[in-house]
Amino acid sequence: MSIRKVLVVDDSPADLANIKGIVTRAGCMVFTATSGKQALQIARQEKPDMIFMDIVMKDMDGYEATRLLTRDSKTQSIPVVFVTSKGQKADRVWAKMQGGKELIAKPYTEDQITAQLKAY
Repeated sequence: MSIRKVLVVDDSPADLANIKGIVTRAGCMVFTATSGKQALQIARQEKPDMIFMDIVMKDMDGYEATRLLTRDSKTQSIPVVFVTSKGQKADRVWAKMQGGKELIAKPYTEDQITAQLKAY
């Protein structure tokens, strides 16, 4: 597995802690953010190998944060996987159009999260 450093972005403390736990158990170093703005700062600083991004957040949503990440030469190669309550087909299409590699709908399973770690 080439994924070593992961940024988890979610404004829900429960989801943030849960995904962080899953990724930590998979053997990765984890950074966390609770908004899109914070995610941009941490991604530029830490250069994670992958980002798990919520969509619906205050300040800056996950779509906007992902668009900015994919336009920045320092972060454009980092795969972003959305983990969100927005799981309709249109949401999946829009997520890909914003630069997301995949969308996992909440409630998610540990296997869904770890499968993404193994995919990249």
